[in-house]
Amino acid sequence: MAKPKLRVVQTKSTIGERHQFEATLKGLGLRGPHTTVVVANTPSFRGMIKKVIHLVSVEEIDG
Repeated sequence: MAKPKLRVVQTKSTIGERHQFEATLKGLGLRGPHTTVVVANTPSFRGMIKKVIHLVSVEEIDG
């Protein structure tokens, strides 16, 4: 069975946010509002998502 993955959708803009949040979103592969990426469900990606949870929505999908 394939490992579960996370679908991350950027829901808000980084305008007015700290540079750290913008860099974290870039590290996740998000480029602006309404962009979507699918990432592995690993502790490193979960930590990145936790930092910017107020800017994204997360959904677990079957890989």
